[in-house]
Amino acid sequence: MSTEDEVKPIQSEETDLEGDVVKEAKSRKDRPTGSTHFGDTDFNDESPDEIGDATWSEVAKTCCIHSPAEWGLIVVGLAGVLFFLYFFLLGLDLLGNGAKVLTGCTAGALFGDDTNPIAGLMIGILATVLLQSSSTTTSIVVSLVGAGVLYVRPAIYMIMGANIGTSVTNTIVAMGQMGDGDQLERAFGGATVHDMFNFLTVGVLLPVEAATGYLYYLTKAMVKNATFRDGKKWTGPVKKIISPLSSHIIKVNKNVVNEVASGAVTCPDYYPTFCAGAASNGGAINYKTCADTKSYPDSRVGLITCDKTSGSCPAFFKDGASAADDKASGGVTLVLGLILLVICLVGLVSILQKMLMGVSTRVIYKATNINGYIAMLIGAGLTVLVQSSSITTSVLTPLVGMGVIQLEQMYPLTLGANIGTTVTALMAALVSDSIESLQVSLAHLFFNITGIIIWYPVPLMRRVPLNMARTLGKGTRWWRGLPALYIGVCFFALPLLLLGISYLFTTGSAGFTALGSIIVIGCGLGLIYFIYWWNWMDGKTATKVCFRKRESRRKVQETLPEDMEWLKTKVNGLIDHTCMPDNEVEGKKLEGTDDEA
Repeated sequence: MSTEDEVKPIQSEETDLEGDVVKEAKSRKDRPTGSTHFGDTDFNDESPDEIGDATWSEVAKTCCIHSPAEWGLIVVGLAGVLFFLYFFLLGLDLLGNGAKVLTGCTAGALFGDDTNPIAGLMIGILATVLLQSSSTTTSIVVSLVGAGVLYVRPAIYMIMGANIGTSVTNTIVAMGQMGDGDQLERAFGGATVHDMFNFLTVGVLLPVEAATGYLYYLTKAMVKNATFRDGKKWTGPVKKIISPLSSHIIKVNKNVVNEVASGAVTCPDYYPTFCAGAASNGGAINYKTCADTKSYPDSRVGLITCDKTSGSCPAFFKDGASAADDKASGGVTLVLGLILLVICLVGLVSILQKMLMGVSTRVIYKATNINGYIAMLIGAGLTVLVQSSSITTSVLTPLVGMGVIQLEQMYPLTLGANIGTTVTALMAALVSDSIESLQVSLAHLFFNITGIIIWYPVPLMRRVPLNMARTLGKGTRWWRGLPALYIGVCFFALPLLLLGISYLFTTGSAGFTALGSIIVIGCGLGLIYFIYWWNWMDGKTATKVCFRKRESRRKVQETLPEDMEWLKTKVNGLIDHTCMPDNEVEGKKLEGTDDEA
């Protein structure tokens, strides 16, 4: 069987064996091999099970055999991809930094030692969502444990919550593909497979940890004879590339969040900012005059600080700024990061789609369908390099939306990213002098390893998070607003509700305890009724109908101007055909028209 159409992009024309020009193949039905190519009209109709198997020879031909003109286009395309990828990463960095400045004091105030397992979990989720970085949350927790402010047991529950909260970023990125229903379905499924693994792992290990102290005692035994060494914090290469430009826009003072979390100070203690060395240096605003307390002890900076490496202060830094000024700057930076993310996401997807146009899905599937455990190593390695699982999964999510990476391939990559994100905290703990900090870092690592052992090796268990994510992806067909609803409920409303209920039981007041009990009973009965309604009262169908009505209204509102123009054209044509006067409808005169003689 010929495989030429498998390994070469579709040209504008094709020829048969006798040299006659034939119609361009735009569907797998038009090809003798029955393969689907990127750009086909029925590209989205092919399921993963229908993708055939290609040979490595075909993959090599598709990858490496091109004409000089094609190589030139490939080089230009790769340059465009790198350009948009750089600013995509910059957008993610600005999004995280803006969130840290905007909500840093609030997130820092969440941390405390007087927490039960549920409260600790919810604090970890909310802090990570607000700070847009599980690495930052983990670092705060590790530093609080090292300082003796936080005990190891509640810190483990906060680490579990951080694991859940970190997946909100790639879910936001998936929403950038709302313009295409097929891409949104795949991207949302690819993003939420990370969530489903984390939710399921917490659902199993939280009660186990609360009942037995599994992670606590395992890691305590491991650090019994631990020794430490001097060293410095390692910075990944991607961070070094992105930071120079990012630091000229905004630079976050993470010490504020850490110290507010420890309870030693409050946020207003840092304001207004004061550059003590500016007056004696001709009004110069830089790191030495504003943030170097060794040179000028009276200097004071808030959530936004100056860059020690370059010695300069970012654009959003202001001498004499109030907390409101810094938070406003954080909000502007967050919006700027979101805009940059959307623009770069559109640019990345557009260029990659053009570069993949005409390439067979068989070839792409063969090239990306690697062993799951190797994929985990790749995901872990990438995350160590970029020092953020959010960046790894956010970069991969658009590729899932395009169909380049299948959901089954995305899953082990995200598991590897979960392992990779623990390395940063481990390295920080290894160069510290705190046994407890190392214990918390190891608990984070073994939490993820245990989750992988439960939810990956056995095919039956592996299908659970995959099917849950796939169902959520299909839900976007019912209503494209589902991702926003999902984020609002899972990452804000539910954690806040559970945190509030947990607080009622920790006040020591009999009244609050009774109120908490009533709310828990009410929520339990409501959950039982919801399960009964969903499964036995046709609630699923009712939800589908509701979502589809919303989606139908959304589509009608989008197309209403075009539909009105089309209707106007048809009405004018009908008037011309019937010779009906313009000012009459069904034999009645329109209001405001003159009477005819």
